Amino acid sequence: MHIPLFLAFFRVGIFGYGGGPSSIPLVHKEVVEHYGWFTDDEFGDLLALGNTLPGPIATKLAGYIGYRVAGPIGMINAVVATILPSILAMIALLTTLSMYKDKSWVQGMTKAVVPVVGFMLAQLTWQFTKKSKAGLGWVQALVIIALSLVLMEFVNVHPGIIIGILLLYAWFGTREPAENEDEKASGAS
Repeated sequence: MHIPLFLAFFRVGIFGYGGGPSSIPLVHKEVVEHYGWFTDDEFGDLLALGNTLPGPIATKLAGYIGYRVAGPIGMINAVVATILPSILAMIALLTTLSMYKDKSWVQGMTKAVVPVVGFMLAQLTWQFTKKSKAGLGWVQALVIIALSLVLMEFVNVHPGIIIGILLLYAWFGTREPAENEDEKASGAS
């Protein structure tokens, strides 16, 4: 179990160009589609909760998924596999690129990757939008998306705060009132 776990997160670490958000679709591909360690629903819940916590999302996902798949050693394995490619690449690439930073081919390399990362994020966004439609319906899903967009882009509210508010709303909104519990308890006596 440790070798597939290492390979999955090593691939994410190698191809997650652009930081944590760009690696999320890669983690999804490995964890849900390739190995089947998580379902789409579990991954969506993990991603939502992971975004409410401080720190880089890629290492949070790696840590939790590694722990769930193979315990504490799996957690360390997945986190090391996630950060090792970045550490090695930073040392090698930044040393090399700093020598050639004014060359057009170096500038072209970085610009060429941006559309690919944008497409990967758009694809993951569409998958999560379809999932939210299935759970909430189109109207409520679109209202939450629009409200989140306005709050994040125009009011500058941190995404973690919005996620926290929605989690509280979902938790309190789906609970039965306390008086119903009292009536059920007294009716059962």
